[in-house]
Amino acid sequence: MQKRILYHIAFWVTYILYKSYLNFDSSSSKSDDENVISLFLETVLIQLVFVLAKIPLVYSLFYATDRYLSKQWSVFKTMLIVVVLFTLALFSFTLASQLIVNRLIKGQNPELWTSLTSLQSISYCFFILAFVSGIAISIKLIRLNIKQKIAEQELLKKKLEIELQFLKAQSNPHFLFNTLNNIYGLARKNSDKTADVVLRLSGMLRYMLYETANESIAIEKEIQMINDYIELEKLRYTNRLEVNFNHSIDNYKEKIAPLILLPFVENAFKHGAGESRFESYITINLTLKDWQLFYEIKNSKEEVLIAEEDKIGLRNIKRQLELLYPNHRLYIDHNANEFIVTLQINLKDGKI
Repeated sequence: MQKRILYHIAFWVTYILYKSYLNFDSSSSKSDDENVISLFLETVLIQLVFVLAKIPLVYSLFYATDRYLSKQWSVFKTMLIVVVLFTLALFSFTLASQLIVNRLIKGQNPELWTSLTSLQSISYCFFILAFVSGIAISIKLIRLNIKQKIAEQELLKKKLEIELQFLKAQSNPHFLFNTLNNIYGLARKNSDKTADVVLRLSGMLRYMLYETANESIAIEKEIQMINDYIELEKLRYTNRLEVNFNHSIDNYKEKIAPLILLPFVENAFKHGAGESRFESYITINLTLKDWQLFYEIKNSKEEVLIAEEDKIGLRNIKRQLELLYPNHRLYIDHNANEFIVTLQINLKDGKI
């Protein structure tokens, strides 16, 4: 509020000085013998008198504009009030000009009634009032427009943040559900691997609870998460699954959105190796150089495969990528025997 008041004071001070300069400059050539400083101060004093009539008009018009824009007043009511305000302002401006400026400051004695009823005088006063009112309202409308755009951007940002949080909240249970299914399968077999799976799962859940709360993490943590997940999943399979995870990173501290890479690995296990009755493979290639990330996952599959649009994990991660990295490129291709996902991201263009 205090900052806003200072802006208004600055506007009126600037306006008074500008108008004083114009009037002083135009009259100084005719008054070479007068003291320049006293002439300028007199001009400033005159503008201060005129401002006493302009300020009530401007802020009354502000009030009327706010009521109209908020749809509390109709067009007719607003126009009627504007006409009344200008009529009162013209009368007060003319009185101030004749009684204070001309008589008290300049020492003149013009005919008051003639000045009040003169079409030329009324037109001149109306122009002066309309000019300052137009400038002030234009600034107000520009400010309101900027404020509205900022509010819309903040609202959109908040909406996207809520949507992203919802997607993450969906993704975490989806991952947990798949992993618990793995544990259930091992437990039924009374496998001695069950305890190791639970331990790894505990570490991954700790990561998901604490690290994913951040907007971004170091890519080395995401790589570690992928490695842990691969080791956890490999406990379910015998030699029929071959997994290769290759990564070449120029900066392991580079920031990336958490859990943006893992869902593709999860999808490869669930809908690739998990649905295959024969020997299968998963190949993961991750490269990061100069903020350019290239991520490719290939996995073998049976001929019958659920379309990727029907999978919660892929549909979810696609939307997260749209929100976090709008300029990313995601290609999903599959044939009878292989499913391929290729992702390209410029980490510098991300919204994190």
